[in-house]
Amino acid sequence: MTVEQILIVALIVVGILLIVTVMMQPSKQQDALSALSGGAGDLFAERKSRGFEAVMRRATAILGGLWFIIGFALMYLSAH
Repeated sequence: MTVEQILIVALIVVGILLIVTVMMQPSKQQDALSALSGGAGDLFAERKSRGFEAVMRRATAILGGLWFIIGFALMYLSAH
């Protein structure tokens, strides 16, 4: 396998993991309903994530960054 093929497989795997982590994050539906009914102040309040939510937010951020890095590496390799 070439480096490009390995990066393509890695991009697909990271993309699937990214989708899974986004889908596993807790719903913020109540916050959205609150914003529509006039309670938008709580929507933008800074709340610290705890436990499972914190892990999922961190995993999503890391996987998203990794996905972009792999994508840029693939663009660089295809141009050179």
